[in-house]
Amino acid sequence: MAAAAATQTRVMVLPFPAQGHVIPLMELSRKLAEHGVEVDFVNTEFNHDLVMEAMAEKGAIPDGIHMLTVPDGLGPGDDHADIGKFVKDLPAAMSGRLEEMIRSRKIRWVIVDVSMSWALQVATAAGARVASFSTYSAAVFALRMNLPKLIEDGVLDESGNVQGEGKIQMVPPINASEIPWVSLASTSAPERRRNNIQNVLQTNLSLPLAEVVICNTSMELEPDALALLPNALPLGPLVAPTSRPAGHFLPEDLACLAWLDAQPPGSVVYVAFGSSGFLDATQFQELADGLALSGRPFLWVVRPDFTIGAGQDQFDLDAFRRRVEGQGLVVGWAPQQRVLSHRSVACFVSHCGWNSTVEGVLHGVPFLCWPYFADQFCNQSYVCNVWGTGARLRRDGRGVVAKEEIGSKVARLLGDGEVKARAAAWKEVACGSIREGGSSHGNLLKLVSLLRQQ
Repeated sequence: MAAAAATQTRVMVLPFPAQGHVIPLMELSRKLAEHGVEVDFVNTEFNHDLVMEAMAEKGAIPDGIHMLTVPDGLGPGDDHADIGKFVKDLPAAMSGRLEEMIRSRKIRWVIVDVSMSWALQVATAAGARVASFSTYSAAVFALRMNLPKLIEDGVLDESGNVQGEGKIQMVPPINASEIPWVSLASTSAPERRRNNIQNVLQTNLSLPLAEVVICNTSMELEPDALALLPNALPLGPLVAPTSRPAGHFLPEDLACLAWLDAQPPGSVVYVAFGSSGFLDATQFQELADGLALSGRPFLWVVRPDFTIGAGQDQFDLDAFRRRVEGQGLVVGWAPQQRVLSHRSVACFVSHCGWNSTVEGVLHGVPFLCWPYFADQFCNQSYVCNVWGTGARLRRDGRGVVAKEEIGSKVARLLGDGEVKARAAAWKEVACGSIREGGSSHGNLLKLVSLLRQQ
């Protein structure tokens, strides 16, 4: 009888239209559906087609999840990877349709990606209760809420110009220049940096509308940061079982799993920079040479748009594949969960996006950290300064991670038994939090109870 009553609960889930945001919110939706909550999952029309195509290859959408669409405001010729344009145009393009859907479908709760915080006001105006969802760490969410104080204290100004280079004494510690909304724009793009900061300041005003902040983390992973967020509900790591659809936009190359099966245990260097990372031609060449120089088996994910700038066509990827045949495998996209859980994987060369970070922790894989913007520097600090489960890759005077650095750091990390032991210990902590009786599992049940309230 209780299960039948639970099916009457309908929740709308609204991710920012990027793969790294869709994936954890899809996993949250799957968990809610398992507890009898009906979920209306809202993608932009463009992303909906990508998700449905990818999920068709893996199996049906989980029961209880209904895939809906809204326009994103971009035209056929616009670049859907232009985050700045999304941030600017989404509210006007989506607000009216969202409000209509909330009212017509009698939505009682809307879970809003923190990067879509403007939608908190739309949902509230339509009569729904709202929760915010942090697709980044609790530490970065706390840093976001603390941004006005950082400006008041003179750490940076309202245009995002850093006034000092000292460390910000939060957990984990970061340099002022690594504040996510500063590092999203280069020093040559002051207007974009100012827009980033102003957008955070403006949307922060809507965050008190959220009755709870759902965090893709656990109490054990981030106790100090969560203490700064009194209405936080940590129920992560939100990582889909390897057999379930996860909301990826790109087709996965499953042939890499057979290749991994043929490698010795604990030998493979896995290299992946997420769905939006990129390297220029010089850095791409150095990475390729560094992997070859390491002498280790490697699995490298290279998306079609992975290199940028002049001269990108000078790197012959097919020739590189032939050069490293027998040592390395290059694929367009990989089933990352299944890769990280594979017995042959020794370490993860990662951009340190939060999804990749918690996935690596959950599978006990040591990191070689290669952040390039946003919250990735903060996540690197967790890995290297707090959890002790990895090492930094350092750039040289050209701003490039040289092939020698890659080769030597791979050798050093794979020979470090203490890092491996800490990674294994944190794996047990992360797995324990999401098991029945764990802290995150208990918080999931609290969320389900809250969503069922009238």
